[in-house]
Amino acid sequence: MQCNTLLILDRAYEATKYAYIALKYFPKSEKHVLAADIRQDFYKMIELMIIANKKRSKLHDLFQLDVHLNGLQYKVRLAKDFAYIPFKKYEILSEKLSEIGKMLGGWIKNQKGQC
Repeated sequence: MQCNTLLILDRAYEATKYAYIALKYFPKSEKHVLAADIRQDFYKMIELMIIANKKRSKLHDLFQLDVHLNGLQYKVRLAKDFAYIPFKKYEILSEKLSEIGKMLGGWIKNQKGQC
């Protein structure tokens, strides 16, 4: 699973870079609130992936990552609903997070099969 793990980590890194582009559109009043939360959530997502990859028993950490990813998706959606980011930027970022979610689902399924 090492190769796929690195691929999901690469996708998370690319999504984080793109998030920085999208977060530039936030109003000044939200740059240190919701935008900062989203930025921290992207960092945490990468951190959780690295932790899960290093552990022998990954399932618990992968479920924790899945919950975290769902929360991040809702924050990004909230930013779109408040019109803090342009719709096209939201679509691209949402697509990236969805791809990560699918890859994570495969990783979880693979780990369940190993137990």
